[in-house]
Amino acid sequence: MYITLIIKTLLAVNIFSFTAEFGSEEECRLHFKQERDTQGVFCKKCGCNDHYWLKNKWSYQCKACKFRTSLRSGTIMENSNLSFLIWYRTMFLMSVTKKGFSAKDIQRQLGLKRYEPVWSMVHKLRKSIAKSGERYTLEGMIEMDEGYFTVASTDIEKSQAKRGRGAAGEKNVAVMAKSVILEDIETGKKSSQAGYFKAKVLNTHSSKEIDDTIESSLDKRTIVFSNKSTSYVDISDYVELHVTEKSSEQTTKDTLKWVRILISNAKITLLCNYHKIKGNYLQLYLNAFVYKVNRRYFGEKLFDRVVIASINGV
Repeated sequence: MYITLIIKTLLAVNIFSFTAEFGSEEECRLHFKQERDTQGVFCKKCGCNDHYWLKNKWSYQCKACKFRTSLRSGTIMENSNLSFLIWYRTMFLMSVTKKGFSAKDIQRQLGLKRYEPVWSMVHKLRKSIAKSGERYTLEGMIEMDEGYFTVASTDIEKSQAKRGRGAAGEKNVAVMAKSVILEDIETGKKSSQAGYFKAKVLNTHSSKEIDDTIESSLDKRTIVFSNKSTSYVDISDYVELHVTEKSSEQTTKDTLKWVRILISNAKITLLCNYHKIKGNYLQLYLNAFVYKVNRRYFGEKLFDRVVIASINGV
């Protein structure tokens, strides 16, 4: 109860700070323009990146061909009727806590009558976050394992249900975690620290899909630690070294420590916040979760990163 009170107090302080800085539509617009100027604006017509700013139109005008680009154009806010203030408040709510908010929770927090625009806005933000995560690969010492996540199965999936793991209502997810080895200078004792993570929903159990995931997610200079799954036979073709160990309690505790922690925390977070997620949306929810975990030390700066993702995420 005491911990809950602390969390509520910190959240209230964050909301107070946010409201003080972004309390109006114009303040949100000006901040968005500032961030977009930093990222750069490219003309859809001629590709030029040199523009005038037309303040009375809230638009950019290309110096070469005079084509105009609105402040929203080319971002995930394009074609949205929701105000900048609503978008900013949503981005704040999605970044302010580790667990995050569901679209229904955000709708209640914002006091909006219709659920559909909020759902669409939240999913656009998750997609923009996903694109920012696709731009990098992991390297170094990587732990890899798979976990089954509960999803809401369709009627067709239920009719084709099979028994055991991977049945209708479960999705298999490959999770990769960078493990950084630390050594105490005085004692010489070694320990590991978690680095960045990646998570990829798998549609099959084939080694080819595992190979494709490895190739797109990991650098070739990587050392991968995993169990002795038959799906992992070709991993060594895509990385520097592949080390396998037989699955055991000790392997989970030591060799695959961080990847198992992420799988466990992701399951708890998604279950508590969203209850049942449709299988075709699971990747988006995982992307948002991993995005925040990878930026766990950003603090209040995480909000700015989400704003930038909304500009570049189309």
